[in-house]
Amino acid sequence: MNLMKKRPYLTMIHDLEFRNTTEKGLSLEKVHERILHFMRLDPKAEYKFIIGTDCQVHTGHTKFITGVVIQRMGKGAWACYRQVIIPRTFSSIKEKLSTETSYSEEIALFFNEQRRSEMEDIVLPFVYQGASVEMFIHIDAGTDKLKNKTAMFVEEMVRRVESMGMVPIIKPDSYVASSYANRFSKKPYHPTEAGITLSNGIL
Repeated sequence: MNLMKKRPYLTMIHDLEFRNTTEKGLSLEKVHERILHFMRLDPKAEYKFIIGTDCQVHTGHTKFITGVVIQRMGKGAWACYRQVIIPRTFSSIKEKLSTETSYSEEIALFFNEQRRSEMEDIVLPFVYQGASVEMFIHIDAGTDKLKNKTAMFVEEMVRRVESMGMVPIIKPDSYVASSYANRFSKKPYHPTEAGITLSNGIL
């Protein structure tokens, strides 16, 4: 009889809900509402709407964090993030970068022409006073081959983002991916996180 305890293991977790320091359980619809509300508070401002994903390889899993940020230039920001946990370790740099870009694209697809127009309509009456909103995807890669192992894959990721009608930003300026999302991807996932618990060794 095998008396060894079965080792718990993870299945893939693909969160569709977002959170930040004050809220959790936000659907994409709620995220969009929060963004519109933030913009309406100051419709004469300059805004950057940014999506960016970072991943970290941990023991037994790879954690992807996608951040969504609406930045009011010089006057603060509203941000949230979601996670995807894949129960294996990614060793290929290209696979990691491509998957990061895919998760950013997934969120960008939700912000379709209609939803982007709703954001643009807020600042439209004040464009001659300097109001604006620009939309970006931050890519966690740079072109400096001495500093970035991802350099050879940057062009492909840039083309993918441009094909979605958004502006790609790479290192060192892709701070939503390399700083905001990275802040949360660095922490390994634990099965009890966000109230999810193990049952019979299976998540």
